[in-house]
Formats: sequence, C-alpha cells, structure tokens
Amino acid sequence: MYVCMCYGVTDKAIQRAVETHGVGNLRELRDVMEVGSQCGRCITMTQEIIDATIVDESLFKEVC
Repeated sequence: MYVCMCYGVTDKAIQRAVETHGVGNLRELRDVMEVGSQCGRCITMTQEIIDATIVDESLFKEVC
C-alpha cells in the first residue's frame, strides 16, 4: 500500500528500512528515504508502521 503519495513510498519499503537500517522514528527514516517532507499527510501512518514493525521484530528476537 502506498503511504506517501508525494514520493511513492510503500508500507513494505518502510518496513524494510526499519528491519535493515534500524530506523526507529520518522527523523531516522528521512535519512534513509524521502517521506513526509512534502505535504505531511503520511506522517501519522508512517510512524504507526515503524512502531508496528519494531514490535513485530522484537517478538522474534531471542531473549538472553
């Protein structure tokens, strides 16, 4: 699904950025890709995807 129409960023691209670059917030995501800096309508959804991906990833990490 397209999250940022201005730059053509999808939810999958955001999830990959979290998983591969360790992105934890919108500011860090902007270092990796253009998102949320044009009209701003995607900011809330983008942060929700980042948060959900972090939670999903933490569920599968081995706890010592």
